[in-house]
Amino acid sequence: MSKPVKSLLRKDLINRLEGVNSLAVLSLSGVDGLSANRLRRQLRTGGVSLTVVKNSVARYALREIGLESVCGLIDGPCAIAWGGESAVDIVRELLDEAKTIPTIQVKGALMEGEVFGSDRIEELSKYPTREEALATVVMLAKSAGARLAGCLLGPGGRLAGAIKGIEKQDEN
Repeated sequence: MSKPVKSLLRKDLINRLEGVNSLAVLSLSGVDGLSANRLRRQLRTGGVSLTVVKNSVARYALREIGLESVCGLIDGPCAIAWGGESAVDIVRELLDEAKTIPTIQVKGALMEGEVFGSDRIEELSKYPTREEALATVVMLAKSAGARLAGCLLGPGGRLAGAIKGIEKQDEN
């Protein structure tokens, strides 16, 4: 591949990955064309982009945008997946697809500056997504507020019941 072509590929990859802070690196070795096409279509429905990259081009582009910590995962035939809500969504989707396409190998992922190697991918897939984490926080805040309201309303209700009881006695 000539230097001008590599330069164009680097610039294109840098433009595509601009602003990305979560991604996954995977190997598609042994995946046939139909399965790869189905995988790309499935990932696209979740807003995830997938591109097969030349290692030297990928390393250069990742360093250029400040994601050099991921360069250690780039080894052998690689593809990069990014987009979606977070790396958790990407990894979950890839692991689901790996059940039907067993030759897919997730080499690692980057989430919020932390690199997860292939040994920690299962752990990452069990992390809550951003939406799930926010829902948990809201639920915990609401339950504490509900308990506080119950503590305040419980004695007030008893007091109101006692006052009504006294009123009825006075009426009789």
